Amino acid sequence: MSAITTYFDNLTALLTRTLESQQAGMEEAARHIADCFRRGGMLYTFGTGHGHLLALEIFYRAGGMARVCPILDEKLMLHVSAAKSTLEERDESWLPVLLEKYPIREGDVLISISNSGRNAVPVLLAKEARERGAYVIALTSMQHTSAVTSRNSLNLRLFETADLVLDNGGVLGDASFRAADGSMVGPTSTSVGAAILQAIVCRVKELSLAEGFEADFFKSSNVDGGDEWNDRLIAKYEDIIPGLN
Repeated sequence: MSAITTYFDNLTALLTRTLESQQAGMEEAARHIADCFRRGGMLYTFGTGHGHLLALEIFYRAGGMARVCPILDEKLMLHVSAAKSTLEERDESWLPVLLEKYPIREGDVLISISNSGRNAVPVLLAKEARERGAYVIALTSMQHTSAVTSRNSLNLRLFETADLVLDNGGVLGDASFRAADGSMVGPTSTSVGAAILQAIVCRVKELSLAEGFEADFFKSSNVDGGDEWNDRLIAKYEDIIPGLN
């Protein structure tokens, strides 16, 4: 069996287990986000390193929710200095910097994303958001985070700061395929995390239709009428979502 087949088999099995184990959590997350939108709140998403890919996964996306604000800073991402971003996510001084630009408040929802759940910035941001009255969802690997210690002054891991924990089911270290030399490759956290988040998006849409509350969704800009539809939503939200326009 080739590595390609093995990786897809592993990922397919993991997605199936995730649906079984996390469906109730995804339902709870969707209902809290729906309630947040009903009250006029904002959904914030945050992740460092490769976690920021998932923070962007449901932002300004065809078929995606409009009231989504990713918390972004280039130094915590990968495209300026990948190696330095690893050090930056352990620096607790980021907290006031991020909260000045992204004023999470009571009634909002934060999805904080960290596979290991041990580094300072996603953990402290989640804790502070919860103290401010936001509902905090942690997207993490429980197998990984349970095997490591925290890297922050509060001695907390991400799952210990959240109202709801969504487990991506990944293995310690994330990589899932053992090569012939014994090394591990083939992470799963992004694929499974994206599936979890998009399933929640679909459920929020379903709830908005069933319960009759406003929840704006973008269309693809590459279908007829998409630009006009999206321009209306951009004008509506650009003042409260940095980077939207």
